[in-house]
Amino acid sequence: MKRWWRPRTLRGRFVLIMLLGVLGAQIASYGIWSWQENRERLVRLDTLSRHLAESLAATVRYFSSLPYEYRHIVLDQLRDMGGTRFFVSVNDHRIALPSTSGGNAREMVAANLRDGLEQELGQREMYIGFSQPGDLRVFNNEVPLAELPAHWAHRSLAITPLSTPILVVQMPLEGGNWLFVATSLPMAESLEDATWLSGDRLFVSMAVLLTVIMLSLWGIRRSTRPLSILAKAARRLGDDLESPPLAERGPRELRDTAMAFNRMSERIRHQVEERERLFSAISHDLKTPITRLRLRAEMLDSPAQREAFIHSLDEMNQLVKGALASVKGLDLHETASAIDVDALVKDLMEELAVHEGASIHLEGHAGWLSAKPLALKRCLANLIENAIFYAQHVDIALHRDYEHIVIGISDDGPGIPQAQRERVFEPFVRLEPSRSRHTGGSGLGLAIARHIVRAHGGEIYLNESSEGGLSVQLSLPLAH
Repeated sequence: MKRWWRPRTLRGRFVLIMLLGVLGAQIASYGIWSWQENRERLVRLDTLSRHLAESLAATVRYFSSLPYEYRHIVLDQLRDMGGTRFFVSVNDHRIALPSTSGGNAREMVAANLRDGLEQELGQREMYIGFSQPGDLRVFNNEVPLAELPAHWAHRSLAITPLSTPILVVQMPLEGGNWLFVATSLPMAESLEDATWLSGDRLFVSMAVLLTVIMLSLWGIRRSTRPLSILAKAARRLGDDLESPPLAERGPRELRDTAMAFNRMSERIRHQVEERERLFSAISHDLKTPITRLRLRAEMLDSPAQREAFIHSLDEMNQLVKGALASVKGLDLHETASAIDVDALVKDLMEELAVHEGASIHLEGHAGWLSAKPLALKRCLANLIENAIFYAQHVDIALHRDYEHIVIGISDDGPGIPQAQRERVFEPFVRLEPSRSRHTGGSGLGLAIARHIVRAHGGEIYLNESSEGGLSVQLSLPLAH
């Protein structure tokens, strides 16, 4: 879930922002539109119900003014002729209406009718309600509306088929009779409370949302594509300084970015070449006086002084080689290729075990990896040789998942204190008093190893092994 709400890519974040903005705008506009539509619907119903109250009052006055013996004759004639919008009958009792669900619209219509009839007729006792056509009873014997002759109900209620709620008003007349008036409103569908999310509105909203999503994906992909090209160029530059420059085209901002990137890569190439030339020259220039001093030391008469001079010259020569190796720790001109990591580790194990005579155990599987072969071999050789030098037993574990290859190298040696684990990655740093069984090394192995691993987009970690020694873990990405 966190991945959906916090996308890793800039493109994904732009799309999420667009979706949230469009969705928020849709909800806000939909709510405002629904509120306005509902308000207009209630205003129309209010006007209609007030006019209906006036018409109904006129009908009630007309039938109240007729003599009792003429009422049924007039009603029969009206039913046959269809001359009124009301279905009217005179009953000897009030017919009970089944309870129906209310709502703001129905309550407003009933209240307007009651107020209008009271104002026009001055009559307080009346019963107003709504009934479904299938439940409505209309005569003394409570005949269902559906059983009446079709032309009676249809002419009076003007609805075919009878399906909408029918408004019923019953008022007492003299002599214990009850006037029964039923009518259907011209805006019968407005009596139902508006639903927040109807099918057609949902379809329109989804269509708009999908359209915005597709247009956003297309536009954002085109807009962020130069950033992807720049990122790929930066990765290529890290792997190969001779990679071609970026094309300086497109909008002004992209052209400026491409020009700045090309200038930066050119400066990096010059600086690396100057550094290599400088250290190569220093190494070459120092070898001659070191060799000359060694020859002179061989001619010393005192064996003790001769050995001391030769030992010092060997240390100086080792330091020169180490400095040059730290500069050339990763051959920047080497081309990356597919490497069988399992085979590489096995070859290094056999080679180092023969020379050092150590016990090395391998488990797991890593498979193939795109990397620089010589650089990766040197990195692993430094780490395995370092573990063999300080321990009796070395365990190598290989692991592969969807994104990384992890190589673990653990030993049973004296280990490295936690406070010193970051410091040992610095060039020429050795913890000789605490770790060494022998004398040797220039303190460059871990520094070169981390330089190579990071150049491949990975990372190296130092921890304490289960046997109390040092555990080195390399994490190398599969796609770099």
